[in-house]
Parts: sequence; structure tokens; C-alpha cells
Amino acid sequence: MCGLTGFWKAGGFSASDAKATATAMAQRIAHRGPDDSGVWVDAEAGMAFAFRRLSILDLSPAGHQPMVSASGRYVIVFNGEIYNYLQLRSELEREGNIAWRGHSDTETLLAGFEAWGVEATLKKTVGMFAVALWDRAERTLYLARDRMGEKPLYYGWQNDVFLFGSELKALRAHPAFRGEIDRNAITLLLRHNCIPAPYSIYKGLSKLLPGTYLKLLPGQRDGGPTPYWSLREVVEQGQAQPFSGSESEAVTALETHLLEAIGLQMIADVPLGAFLSGGIDSSTIVALMQTQSNQPVKTFTIGSHQQGYNEAEHAKAVARHLGTEHTELYVTPNDAMNVIPRLPTLYDEPFSDSSQIPTFLVSQLAKQHVTVSLSGDAGDELFGGYNRYSWASSISRMGRIPPALRKLAAAGLSAFSPRAWNRLYSPVSGFLPSRLRMALPGDKAHKLADLLAGGGSPEDIYRGLVSHWKQPADVVIGAIEPSTALTSRANWPTIHEFEQHMMYLDAISYLPDDILVKVDRAAMGVSLETRVPFLDHRVVQFAWHLPMSMKIRESQGKWLLRQVLYKYVPKELMERPKMGFGVPIDSWLRGPLRDWAEGLLNESRLRQEGFFNPLPIRQKWEEHLSGHRNLQYPLWDVLMFQAWLEIAEDVSQPGKCSLQVL
Repeated sequence: MCGLTGFWKAGGFSASDAKATATAMAQRIAHRGPDDSGVWVDAEAGMAFAFRRLSILDLSPAGHQPMVSASGRYVIVFNGEIYNYLQLRSELEREGNIAWRGHSDTETLLAGFEAWGVEATLKKTVGMFAVALWDRAERTLYLARDRMGEKPLYYGWQNDVFLFGSELKALRAHPAFRGEIDRNAITLLLRHNCIPAPYSIYKGLSKLLPGTYLKLLPGQRDGGPTPYWSLREVVEQGQAQPFSGSESEAVTALETHLLEAIGLQMIADVPLGAFLSGGIDSSTIVALMQTQSNQPVKTFTIGSHQQGYNEAEHAKAVARHLGTEHTELYVTPNDAMNVIPRLPTLYDEPFSDSSQIPTFLVSQLAKQHVTVSLSGDAGDELFGGYNRYSWASSISRMGRIPPALRKLAAAGLSAFSPRAWNRLYSPVSGFLPSRLRMALPGDKAHKLADLLAGGGSPEDIYRGLVSHWKQPADVVIGAIEPSTALTSRANWPTIHEFEQHMMYLDAISYLPDDILVKVDRAAMGVSLETRVPFLDHRVVQFAWHLPMSMKIRESQGKWLLRQVLYKYVPKELMERPKMGFGVPIDSWLRGPLRDWAEGLLNESRLRQEGFFNPLPIRQKWEEHLSGHRNLQYPLWDVLMFQAWLEIAEDVSQPGKCSLQVL
């Protein structure tokens, strides 16, 4: 796992000046690659590449980047891992004599580009990556990103310079960087708690979409990315040709796919482990790791003493059963809050999924013992794990309820505070079947109230379900909310079941733009590589051939995945309500974070900065402080923008955030 950056200036430049600039750009992302660095420039063509390396495969100098191909035609900087690189090497060797300099996957990928071309090579890969490739003969630049969006890649024109890199902070170091904030992008932050691709917080800079590559020719300023893989096509193929085997055959097939994916992702020349929350997804990954390892797998869990936010005891039970070498750390509220001043620089554009805090802490814990950690992310999107999928039939019926009745029901649910609902629910929860038990029922009651009040079609209700601010353009001054994957209905595949529809939209939006961003920045912030076996594209393709009956059964998700896990872990260890990976931001905002938040949400400050209409923000803040509503999510969106804005003039300076935890 590494960091890449570079720039292209038509007409050429001074080699010494370009090297100094490229070095400065790479230094901003040194956390992504503390082991090595490199710069390559072609002054006449105006191309500069820079790289920071976290050594995982081939720790020798033979893995150094930027790397030039054997013929000298191509130059590459590459962030990620190609898990099937040994298979690709064998294929290349069968086609011709290759004098390998080392055994890195970078060299393999570069040889593939030379032998097969860019698109054909990308289609052959199994992996996660962001790539910049320079064709010296054609003076053509290629940028490419992996199929599901695990690795980040920003790009765009700033004046007459084309900039690109793993993180925005690298682009900020170039003298041509303008840094004009895109107000329209702020509306997306308020709705989704992240800024989805292809948008970024800055005008003129974009995120490369997953599964695409960009080809930039001399003198060309326009032209969009070209897809080499499409989840929409995968979904449509799965719908057209559903899995026709028996349930036992499906269990065996899924187990086989996961064993292969995990086995490939366990290849590393450095210590390796896994995050373990004790939930279905991470427990499955660890179980299948342990069955392929002759040593105890190193597993890591963050615990909390806050009721409703702790899975550490469940993780410990799973680790004990599987025989892993388990490390857990119980963090205090101060430990968690001390991360908050780092968030604006860690994520370097506004990002407000508050589970970024425990994700950073567990990454920090793992880094003390390993360099690579496997994760259970994406199991929900592929196998129907989120509660909203189980609510699909209710969501579909909700649109048929008369508006007056919906509003009446919403008012009834909102009449009690989340804490009051929690008190009412607690005495009866022990008598409910496991599938009806839930964590934080008060928050869910208020979310249901919002959905009932909104109404509309099932698609509109789903969008409301995943939105924080319902009308963000009313909050951001002078902004128009851009279209996204959730609003571009013409690009949706034809899907028969609404559960599958939600899963698809989550897989192309929430997963790459929130979950994978959160994990990448948190882990790379401490120089830890993370790998996501569920995102092996062959696992993704298999999952989309499965019928819904093998995903959601009796209102419980991940049925097929559970059957695989139960072969390794007793069912009774896993039967409990689904719990998010979060922290109690709601109570912190009323307590130790109150003064910090009040400073950022000060009405005169908001008016002076000129991005937000203060009235709706102050209303939510006062309502939250009263305890009647839990409005942590919309408030955290604004707070993370405000904290980022404080240091936007220089994201390389840590500690400028006004929050201090004593």
C-alpha cells in the first residue's frame, strides 16, 4: 500500500524545479508510504511522477517506484495489491522470455501493460489499486482505479497543469493548486456524510470512478473515464442467470470463493492480521484465515465501556473459539475524542462518518503488531446485512399509506425522545426473538418517524433513509445539489426485488464513498495496509447470482454467509442484534464536546464564513441539546466541515483544530 502523485504541464518544465515540486507533493502523503520514496520526471514532455512506498511484496530495491518497464517505454506509479500477480507472471512467461528484476506485483502489472495493453491487463487483474501509467512513446497518461473503489485517486486541471494523486493534500502542494471550494459538493456532504465520486470538495478536481480508467492525450483537456468493469452489468447478468444449485451447493460454492480470495490476500512479506468485531463478516474472514494458517492469526478489537457501542466481548469469544492471537484495547471517551483534532488532516476533505474514530483507533492498535490487516467490509452490501434490506417490504408498503396517516404516525413516534424509547424497549427486549432485537431502538424509532413524514415512492423513501439533511441545498448558501448515483435513475439496472435495488445503490455509493474511504484514510494514516476479501470481484459476481432467499430469510440478513460461518463458529456465539461500529457522539455533543461544537456552530461565525444558513443548523443544535432528539448525524456533518475549514489553508499543519481534550 502506497501513495502516488504527479503532474503534467504541456510544453515542458525545468527538471530540477519539477523534482522539487514532485518531492514536496509526495512528502504530504508520506504516511501512506514511510519505507521508500521516488521521483521520475520527463522535462521535455512535462511529466512528473512521485511515490511513497509501504513495502509489502518484494521488500528489496527491485520494488522501487516510479518503475520503468523493461523496454523503457512505460513508467508506472502504483498503489495497491494485485493478488493474482503470480498467475499473471506465469501467463506472461508462457508468452515470451521475461528477465524479471524482482518479484513485485508492480513489475508484473507493468509487464502486462506492455504485453497486453492497458484495458486488457486491467480486466485480468484481481486486486485493489490506483495506477498512473505514462506512455513515453505516445506521450499519453493513463489513470486507473480498481473495480469497487478500494483505493483513491484524485485528478483534474488547475490552470494549465494536470494534477493527480492518492490524496488531495498531495495536490495542494503544487503551486498551480487553486483550492476553490465547491459549494455544490457541500450539499452532498450534508446528505451522505461524504462527498461521492466523481465530486470532490474543490472545483476542477474529481475522483476517478471505480472500475474505470482515464486516457489523457497531449493537448486534451476534456474526455471522461472509460469503464473496463461494470457492477451494473454484473447485476443484470446475475438477475438473468440466477444460481440454480441447491442450498448446500451454494454454501460450498461461497466457501470456496472466500477461501481462494482470502488465501490470495494473505500473501505478504510482512506481518499480517485482521480486524475482528465479533460480527458475522469479520468473524467469517478470520475463521477462513485461521483454517489456512499454521499459526494463530493476529486479531484486533477496540472495546468501549459505553453500553450499546461495545462488541469487544463478542469478538473475544470468537477469537477464543478460533484460537487466534487476540489483542483488544478498551478506550476511554478521552482516547476517542483525542482523535477528533486529527480528522480534518487525516481525511483532507470533509468527511463525517463518526465511525471514523474507532476505525482509526483499531488501525492504530493493529499497526503496533502488523503491517497488513484484513477487514470484513462489504459483507452487508453483498449478502443483505443492513436492517433496511429487511425492511424492504415495509418500505414498499409505506408509500401506499395516506399522507395524513403517515404524518400522524410520525408525530407519535417523535413524541418520545430516543432515551425514552430505549427505556421502554429495554424490559421487553429479552423476550423478543433474536431477529427482532436491536441496538439503539430510540434512534431507529426517530429514523422511522422521518421516513413516515417524508413518504413518496420506495426509491424516495430509501434515499431519505440514507440521507442526513433532507434538503441540503436549503442549508448551503448559493448551492445546487448535483446528481449522484442515487438520483440518476436512467443508469440503474433492471432489478426485480427492492432489497436488491437498495443493495446495488449501496454498493456503488455508500460502500466506495463512505466505508472504503473511512478505512483507507484511517489505516493509511498510521501506515497500515487493509485488504477486503469480500471485494474480490469474483466473490462480488457470485453474490449477485444468488437469489434473495439465500441472502435474507425470516427478516434476517446474510443467511448464506451465516451458513459458511456456522461451519467454524457455533451459532449461539453469533445470535445477537446487529451493532454498528460507532461512538456516542450524541452524548459527547451534550457534554465534553459541547463548547467545541458551540464555537464551530456559532451563528455569527457561520454568517461571516458565508457557506451555511445558520437558522436550520442552530435549530437542530438547540433541539439536540434539549435531549428530545438525537441529531448527531446532521450536526456532525456541519461540524466536520467547519473543523476542516479551520485548517483548509494548510492541511499539513496538525493540531490547528480548536478542540482540546483535557
